[in-house]
Formats: sequence, C-alpha cells, structure tokens
Amino acid sequence: MEQQQNSSEETPKSVGLWTKIIGSGFYTGFAPAASGTFGSMAGLVFVLIPNFTLPEVIIPATIVLFYLGGRAAESMEQVYGQDPSEVTVDEIVGMWISLWFVPLTWLNIALAFLIFRVLDILKPYPAGEFDKKSGGWNIMLDDVIAGMYTNIIIQIALRVNLF
Repeated sequence: MEQQQNSSEETPKSVGLWTKIIGSGFYTGFAPAASGTFGSMAGLVFVLIPNFTLPEVIIPATIVLFYLGGRAAESMEQVYGQDPSEVTVDEIVGMWISLWFVPLTWLNIALAFLIFRVLDILKPYPAGEFDKKSGGWNIMLDDVIAGMYTNIIIQIALRVNLF
C-alpha cells in the first residue's frame, strides 16, 4: 500500500487542455521570454473585437476570466511551481482592468500597456504582498491591483488633460 503511494507521488502532475489554454493566456505563457508581456498583448487583442470594451461586456468578461484564471493558475502552480511564468491569464485580466472606462485611442492603449507592464514588474503595495504568497488567487490579485493602479493613473491623466 505504501509503495503505491510513493509511486503515485513520483508521477509528474499535469493539467488539462482547457486549464493550460486559460492559465497560459492562450499559450502566451509558453513564450521563450517575456511571457508576461506576451500575455498583456493577448489581453489587448480582445480590444479589437467590436464592442468588447463596452462596460457591459468587458466587466463581466473580466470577472469570468478572473474566476477561471484563478482556478487554472491554482492547478498550473501545482505543476510549474509558485507563480510560474507559464501563467499569464493574470496579465490579460490586469490589462482589461487597465482599460475599463478608458476612451479607446491608440495613445491610451499604448500608455495603458506600458504603465501596466511597469506596475506589474514593480508590484507596488499591496500587489507585492500577494505576489509573495502561493495560490491561484494570489497570482491573479497582484495583476488585478496593477490593472487598477494603471486605470487610476490613466483616468487622472485624462481628467487633467495630460494626453
């Protein structure tokens, strides 16, 4: 009996196809370098879908992907280790939050992308606190916070006519 447990513990874990597709942000997490940047770009691809950024579309889509992403990130973390680079669904969710209620111009999209990437790397408080912890929800939350900060920065800049 004990021998069976040991052999099953040694068997490598894997994740299902849909978990891998969602968790890796449509496989951007398997980019050879800068997977977070590719994940963020994948989030921007959705902006090209007509009406996707309407609040009644993007907000529910963000909530659904946050939920699915948290579950997928949890499974993928068990296979790839804590906050693995293979998980990029969090970048997609963060990028979408960055664009909530932002007028879509190429300048606004580019600024949202750049600001989000910088904040995702720097992880200002409390994002860094979530990043230190394991678990799918923590993987998601540090990028949610970076997305919220990005959105706030852009909203302020728009209100004071910086661009």
